[in-house]
Amino acid sequence: MARLVLSLDGQQLAEYNMSKERYTIGRLPDNDIRIDNPAVSGHHALIINILNDSFLEDLNSTNGTYVNGKIIKKHAMQHGDVITVGHHSLRFIDGEADEPADEFERTMVIGAADAAKLRMPPAVHAAAPSASAAPAPASQSAMAGKPAATGAVGQSFPNGVLPKAKLQVLSGQFAGRELELVKTLTTLGRPGVQIAAITRRADGYYIVHVESGREGDYPLVNGAAIGPQARRLHDNDVVQLAGVKMGFFAS
Repeated sequence: MARLVLSLDGQQLAEYNMSKERYTIGRLPDNDIRIDNPAVSGHHALIINILNDSFLEDLNSTNGTYVNGKIIKKHAMQHGDVITVGHHSLRFIDGEADEPADEFERTMVIGAADAAKLRMPPAVHAAAPSASAAPAPASQSAMAGKPAATGAVGQSFPNGVLPKAKLQVLSGQFAGRELELVKTLTTLGRPGVQIAAITRRADGYYIVHVESGREGDYPLVNGAAIGPQARRLHDNDVVQLAGVKMGFFAS
């Protein structure tokens, strides 16, 4: 059985099993899925279920109905589609689809083949900052005779090794899932909504905005937009990308 997961700003609000033939989405109380928000029309959209197929139709709403960041009038739903109604999102999960071992990676991690089709900004491939910057004081481990790796901006790492890092999902249906950042380049996000890349460099991990459905819609780190330049990540930073909050942890 298909279902819809309603969320706002990455926080899951409700889940609906699609057991009926018709489901209306809108602001008024007579809707099957009521979203009480001024950005949502009284009767905003309609989903019709026919056997194992589901079809979405916009009901001439004021602000439009979007699927994966693109405005639609009618749309045949596919597993993993994200419907945007006002400021709310509805993720369509097809119960007949084969669920991968980790749906978070399937829906948020962009594979190498698809990433190669994206226009990566120069900041993704930029080298670490110049080593001409004054080095930082030696760490205690280095003074004790242990080697320390020093990045181009003077960042020292114990035992001479760039620490391992991971992302942990903090909100939504994937809360608690973890992703190890073991690749030189990890591309994350949802096409048509927001995409960013995290790169491993000699002096640490950096996040770079790649593209988004709206101009100037940059990912957030600790609540602040990162802008067009690469931003270095620090332990316990909170990244918000495509409506999902993730913690960055280095060890």
